[in-house]
Amino acid sequence: MAGEVLPVPAGAPISLSDEDLAALRRAVGVLEKPTLATRLSNAAGAPLDMIGRSLPAPVTDVVARSAEGAMRAALRVALATLPDKDVAPAASDLETVAERTGNRLSRLFQSADSRHKAMAVLSGAVGGAFGLATLAVELPVSTTLMLRSIAEIAREEGEDLSDPENALACVQVFALGGRGGTDTALSESGYFAVRAALAKTMAEAAKYAAHRSVLDSSAPALIRFASQIAARFGIVVSQKVAAQAVPVLGAFGGAAVNTAFMNHFQAMARAHFTVRRLERVYGAEPVREAYTLEKEALGIA
Repeated sequence: MAGEVLPVPAGAPISLSDEDLAALRRAVGVLEKPTLATRLSNAAGAPLDMIGRSLPAPVTDVVARSAEGAMRAALRVALATLPDKDVAPAASDLETVAERTGNRLSRLFQSADSRHKAMAVLSGAVGGAFGLATLAVELPVSTTLMLRSIAEIAREEGEDLSDPENALACVQVFALGGRGGTDTALSESGYFAVRAALAKTMAEAAKYAAHRSVLDSSAPALIRFASQIAARFGIVVSQKVAAQAVPVLGAFGGAAVNTAFMNHFQAMARAHFTVRRLERVYGAEPVREAYTLEKEALGIA
């Protein structure tokens, strides 16, 4: 049964099954070697280093504010609605939106593997058509759509999202999407280093949420957690903005960039919740030891 701890004699080494070890190996490859830059370069039709490694300061400020706003919105959604099972929008609603946006987007809707991805494509089309001016509106929308997709993956991996800490683990995925730097509030690069850096603020936010029937989004515990996630999420948002800045992209290219963005975080979510599932089965330390061995086998420092 998922989530059941295996009966192992005290002091005996715990070995993962072949199936679980293979799942962990895939998770390590995703979590330690993010491919967002490659995905976005393919969507934009140009390498990101050709688009520009750094954005102008005014653009960076907009990205930072938008990332912060998106994370606060994600927190509200995670703690207020994720425990409830999502209801799929009517197919006719998606068809109407697709028809208004154009036949090419309609084809993307038909090939998308979830309703969340389809709607993220639409929000990306809006961003691609109108540029940076819409980021503060488009980013919270696309982030919320991605969060709901992440929540579905979490449920599939056995997470109980009625527990605030598990719901916040969905938001935590947004901190796993890129590499940190010395100029960010969360500079650690490795998967477990990021989790450790977030552990205290995440526990504080979960404790606050567990004892409140009505949440105040301005509560210090929630603000600290949102800010910590946003500092790292802003790195990948900057890459997304750079890709959408290609002059010839327009709406269709913006939709492709958001599809790449969604695919990236879905892959991160699957890997993250695979690790958490294995921790529930085998214990945290054996999984971490196995993770470290797999990481070393991939040649990752």
